[in-house]
Amino acid sequence: MFFPYYFDPTYILVIIGVILSLAASAKVRSTFAKYSRVRSSSGVTGAETAERILHRAGIYDVTIERVHGQLTDHYDPRKKVLRLSDSVYGSNSLAAIGVAAHECGHAIQHQNAYAPLKIRSALVPVANFGSMIAWPLILIGLLLTGSQTLINIGIILFSTAVLFQLVTLPVEFNASRRAIQTLGEAGILHYEELKQSKKVLDAAALTYVAAAAATILQLLRLILLFGGRRRD
Repeated sequence: MFFPYYFDPTYILVIIGVILSLAASAKVRSTFAKYSRVRSSSGVTGAETAERILHRAGIYDVTIERVHGQLTDHYDPRKKVLRLSDSVYGSNSLAAIGVAAHECGHAIQHQNAYAPLKIRSALVPVANFGSMIAWPLILIGLLLTGSQTLINIGIILFSTAVLFQLVTLPVEFNASRRAIQTLGEAGILHYEELKQSKKVLDAAALTYVAAAAATILQLLRLILLFGGRRRD
């Protein structure tokens, strides 16, 4: 029986994906660290920035909480909680203010029923299930039953993870655009500071681009390895 796991040229796709992800992660960490050392002239912290932006948008029912870790910031639409990491919550750096504003962008998207965010939220359970069950189905179809149908179903289920990553891109880009625009309009950062804070958000965006690319490469590998190998 053929096992496509050793000396497999399609591994290059996996390696490319890993390299892209590692490079993007290193970029965002180095950029965040750099601008974490640059203090804003306004002196407002990440938490204060979040409160100002949310209130400016007419949002008063979102709780701002501190969460442990670095770059663990996120907005939870189910509980309406905006969680800021230790390095963002109490910091008045350009990096912290940019990240806090970005997460507020998601809260504003939620309030405005931004379509891509709604689609992404709906895809979460589907993508999680698809990525979890895809490989077992492919292996069962390949090794036990010889069923190309099962293999194809596994590939289709994995493609839901790709769809999730692709929908994530406009959600994150839009949140960053809202963040920079609001920081300027609210007078929290001046022009030069906005450019530096934007560099942090641009670096963070690369992680989502890399994640999407890596997932697409994994899907391509599955198709090359198992798509149409044989009929039932």
